[in-house]
Amino acid sequence: MKICLITPGHVSSTPRLVKEADALAEAGYKVSVVAARHFEPVDALDEAVISRSRWECHRVDAVSRARVLPSKVARKLAQAWVTRRAHPGIRMAALAEDAVTLRLVGPAASQKADLYVGHCLGGLAAAALAAQANRVPFGFDIEDFHDGETEGAMGRAYLVKAAKVLQSTLLGKARYLTSAAPLISERYRDIYGVAPACVLNVFPLSEAPAAPVAPQPITDDAPAVLYWFSQTVGPDRGLEEMLAVIARMKTPACLHLRGFVSEAYRNALSRIAADLGVRHPPVFLPPAEPQEMVRLSAAAHAGICMEKPVVPNRDICLTNKIFTYILAGTPALLSPTSAHKELAPSLGDSALVLPLSDPEKAAKAVDDLLGVPDALAVARAAAWRLGHERYCWDIEKAVVLGQVAAALGGRP
Repeated sequence: MKICLITPGHVSSTPRLVKEADALAEAGYKVSVVAARHFEPVDALDEAVISRSRWECHRVDAVSRARVLPSKVARKLAQAWVTRRAHPGIRMAALAEDAVTLRLVGPAASQKADLYVGHCLGGLAAAALAAQANRVPFGFDIEDFHDGETEGAMGRAYLVKAAKVLQSTLLGKARYLTSAAPLISERYRDIYGVAPACVLNVFPLSEAPAAPVAPQPITDDAPAVLYWFSQTVGPDRGLEEMLAVIARMKTPACLHLRGFVSEAYRNALSRIAADLGVRHPPVFLPPAEPQEMVRLSAAAHAGICMEKPVVPNRDICLTNKIFTYILAGTPALLSPTSAHKELAPSLGDSALVLPLSDPEKAAKAVDDLLGVPDALAVARAAAWRLGHERYCWDIEKAVVLGQVAAALGGRP
């Protein structure tokens, strides 16, 4: 049977979709992916993912000038429509939310799949409409709490309304739902009366190093590497707060950041580090292919996941950073969000929840991890064990495969 996965984002920016597509193809399904492209520098990362896949990918161009201006005009009109109408409809809500969404529907519907699965909020609408065109079921992966995903979305009435219209109309019609964190599942149960199955943001064992990696000894000339990655390096990700912690540490340490970064933010963060008296300025690393992220984390002394609850989603989400570090055998330093505090007991010695409001206390906790004899070795051993025995895609993918099989009546 054929399954079509849909995202309004880049393939390389949607690792959950890629893992799902890989798992379904390995299980014997015919898989196609329909994705958009918005940012030309990411094309090479997309190609690296697609070239290794066992599924086909159809990309919808949202970069060319001939497409951008008409899309912007159409989206503006849709936003006005959604704002003024009590019941704006799925298509207008989808267009108001993302200009590329409706352009995904045609290529997706033409796949004549037996099941459509949406990723990201635009993917929900596209999957539902493509499924309707072919009179087949659809599913949806709730990676984030879309009612409180970003400050920008929450500050625009048309985006708030569009998200509400799409979800209140379509979630109950989905054959199955998955989510990326237990607290996200709880929030959707409370608001929309649905019960998403939780599928954590974990990664395949094949992406882990062949054996545990020993980080280099910490000296003044070779400071401890505190590592962070994302597609984009920017504000409101806890990096400034982490610099305040590093500035108070006795252990020599350096913040290593991987991802696309603007010159303005690079300079701003470097100035903050200098003003705080950080001995080793931040190191900016180039973006890398998604399937290399685990191995690139392995040599760090600790991985950083400093989500800030500036919006509700950031308080209840569990990002891929945590599980990337754990699979690499690298202990994780976590901010005290509700989701992190709930997960931390299960992570044991492999993670520390840092009190960022008290940088002195946080600095001592990291010093104890890095400087107390055997503490780092114990933490790394715990991370390696958990990554290989619990928090890996080889185990977690069974939830997705079970949901898909049930949606298709048990037929492979």
